[in-house]
Order: sequence, then C-alpha cells, then structure tokens
Amino acid sequence: MSKFEKIEFYSKKKHTYQLLPFRFTDLDETRHVLSNMAGEFIVLDKTEVPKIVRHELSESDPTYTKLRSRHFLIDDKTSIAPELLGIKLRTRLNKLPSFTALHMFVVTLRCEHSCPYCQVSRQSEDKIAFDMSEETARKSIELALKSPSSEIKIEFQGGEPLLNFPIIKYIVSEAKNQNKQNKNIQFVIATNLAMINDEILNFCKEHEINISTSLDGPQQLHNANRPRAGNDSFEKTVDGIKKVRDALGRQQVSALMTTTFSSLKQVKPIIDTYLEQKFDGIFLRPLSPYGFAIKTKSFASYGLTSWLQFYKEGLEYIIELNKTGIEFREYYACTILAKMLTSNDPGYVDLMSPSGIGIAAVVYNYDGAIYASDESRMLVEMGDDHFKIGDVNLNSYEEVFGHENLLNAIEDSFAFSNPMCNDCAYEHFCGADPVYHYAIGKDYVGRKPSSDHCNRNMFIFKLLISKMEEDPFVKRLFTNWANGK
Repeated sequence: MSKFEKIEFYSKKKHTYQLLPFRFTDLDETRHVLSNMAGEFIVLDKTEVPKIVRHELSESDPTYTKLRSRHFLIDDKTSIAPELLGIKLRTRLNKLPSFTALHMFVVTLRCEHSCPYCQVSRQSEDKIAFDMSEETARKSIELALKSPSSEIKIEFQGGEPLLNFPIIKYIVSEAKNQNKQNKNIQFVIATNLAMINDEILNFCKEHEINISTSLDGPQQLHNANRPRAGNDSFEKTVDGIKKVRDALGRQQVSALMTTTFSSLKQVKPIIDTYLEQKFDGIFLRPLSPYGFAIKTKSFASYGLTSWLQFYKEGLEYIIELNKTGIEFREYYACTILAKMLTSNDPGYVDLMSPSGIGIAAVVYNYDGAIYASDESRMLVEMGDDHFKIGDVNLNSYEEVFGHENLLNAIEDSFAFSNPMCNDCAYEHFCGADPVYHYAIGKDYVGRKPSSDHCNRNMFIFKLLISKMEEDPFVKRLFTNWANGK
C-alpha cells in the first residue's frame, strides 16, 4: 500500500461494529457469497467486502442491515447475535446423538436384470448361496435396534430383494417382535417391481411397507439401461407402479433414475416420463464410481462437465414447468436448499459433515458383513473391504460402531477442518464423502480442485443461489422446496 493509499484508508470514517466469523467465496465474476458459522448466507458485490472489513459501513447502509439481521456483525443493538448463532449451529447438529436411522438389509445378490451400470456384482437367479439366512437376519435386527435413534428405517436391498421375499417377511415380523423400546420402525423395499404380485402387495399393505423402484426415463432408454429377458423392464416397472398405487396408495411408491451416457441428451423426456407416471419430482442422479459400473466402464462413459450440463438443463426445465403451474421438484436441489435456507439437516449421507457413514446409514450384507454405507459394500466389489466395520456373527454393537476405520473416516470428514473446505463459504451446505474420495484416491479427504464431488456440488450451489438472486419466482419456489412444500 502506497503512502497515498494509507492516507486515504485512515482518513475514511470508521464505524463501531464488531464482525463475527464469516467466509466468502466467488459466486461469479462480480459477486461473493458470504456465510457465517451457522450457514446463514448473503450475496454481495465484490466491492462491498473490503468496506465491511474496513468498518466503512454506516447503519443507514442497506448492506449493514442485511449483515446485522443475519448475524455477520453486531453492534450495541444486537449483542444477542453470538447466542443465536450458537443455537442455530446446535440445531444443525442435533441429530448426531441419535444415530443411526437407516439400516439397509441386503437380503440377496440375485437379480433377473443385468444393468451394465449396476454398482453391485449381482448374481444369477439360481445362486441361493447369495441369500441372507434367518440367523444372519435375526442378529442384524438385534444390532439395528440398539441404535440410539428412536426412528428406525429398515430398507431391503439386493440384487432384487423380492427374489428372497421369505426373508423379508421374517425380518418384518422379527423386528416388530424384538422392538421392546417401542421405536418407530418403517420398512422400504427397493425393487425393480418385475416380481411384484398380490401376495407381496397384501403383505406390504398389512405392514405399511413403502416401495422404492428405478425408472430411468422413456421406454427405449429404460429398457437399454436396465435389460432383462423379454426386453420389457420398462413395461414391468410401469405396470408395477400402478399395482402398488392401486393396492397401497399413490404416495407409497417412489422412483430413482441413474444418468447413463444415453441419458445425457434426454433430460426433458426423462422428466416428462416422471410426470406421465404422476410423480411429484425426480432425483437427477449421476453414476457412482463403484462396483459393476467400473467393471463395465459405464462410469467412464461421460465426464463431469457433461453431467453438469444435463443437470442444469433439467433444473431449468423443472423451473419452467412450475411457472406454468405444474408442481414438480428436483430432490437433490431440495436437499441442498433445506441446508441453505433452514436450520434442518435432511441427513443425506453424501452431504453430511461429519460424514453420514455409520451415523446416518449402515448396511448388513447377506453374508453377515457390516459396511459403513451402501457405497462401502459396493467398494468391496472392487476388491477393497476397507469400510467393512464388522460381522453380525462375530462383533458386538460397540465393536462395530467403535471400529477404527469408521471412527478415523468420521474424524477426517469434518469439512470445517479439511483443506480448502475450511475457508469455503459453501462448506455448510456440503459434505466430505470419505468413501468416494477413498475409492478415487485412497484418501478420506481428497484433493478438492480435482474432486468431482467438490466440483459437482460447487457448481450446483452456485447455480441454485444464482437462480434465487435473479428471479423472485425461483426464490419463492426454492423456499417452498426447502421447507418441504
């Protein structure tokens, strides 16, 4: 700084306010996003940040009012701000003592589909050696019910879990019998619906079991992505959705899509398919670098840039649909917006800090092995069992959730202390995802400039904030999404 700049700097009037801790990161070429310790954020022109730091804002400045109301600064009128920040921060973390809510039971690896992007090395229908036994199921239930959480969700996965429907019936009955603490237990079956029938539907109705299925888009795309004998996976899925709704109710079935190379130019037809099937929203989901998807090279079939363009086009189409009066949501955006605009953390594993592995979800494999997350057991298909944290036949609850690999990963996954995360304004909305980074580089933290996890989320954070800043309709729409409306 030259002597003339120093004279100019010290001659400007200083105002008495105290800055509370905050971080700032580029939104675009002209604007910064500022965030405080509780995740409150504000968008300002880049020229305003030096004025804030130099105490050159007056009380009459609109920026001063914004910063004070969102706890970026305090003065003699707002001394309570640090206490409010502490309350908001505790609220964001209040779920941590009540872990683990989601317990995934892999009841079989058998499957009658042969999806090339599958993250699991599925087995053919006749290999019953890959089915969970009653003994393994019983011991898995015992561990699941020891969770401190009063809300327990048991999700049946595969393979195709309906190929081992008897064990599903056993687990539902046994979980209810063992539930001495009166925990609220919910059940979900993740199925392709090809095996659905009246017996299964009647059982689901009796026990209030929800259904989750896969729907990748229009008929030709879905059948190409999810091949099965007869080339009718789309028809089976659509027919199954109708059967579930007729028997259980419209809201008892949800769907997930996965983006393949063939999907990239079809985001609008994919969304239209969800509208045709009367879904309220869609989760625009990229491929993950695990399991069979790696062996078949599906993961490498497109890069991050292509998927980001796919996502942006899809989100903008959904916004336009809402402007015409068609209510429809993008669920990944809903999850992020809940973290941005409320004090509620939805508990989505990939966007938790510390990581949600073990804390938000855990997997009991068909053979008794316990994994820290669904992605962790998929990593085993690549020959790496690093995130195996125990065995239901050998280990106690304390040994499983006190496993060194789990605790080390969680400790290293506090994004607030990670390099480049600790000074990023978007850190509050993000998560560390140690399983992803370990799968890519054998490191829990990863190198952020080259991390697809980081770059993907950074792009989406900026996209969502920019849309809200530029369009009042989008701000109202996104606020409704954040609040579950």
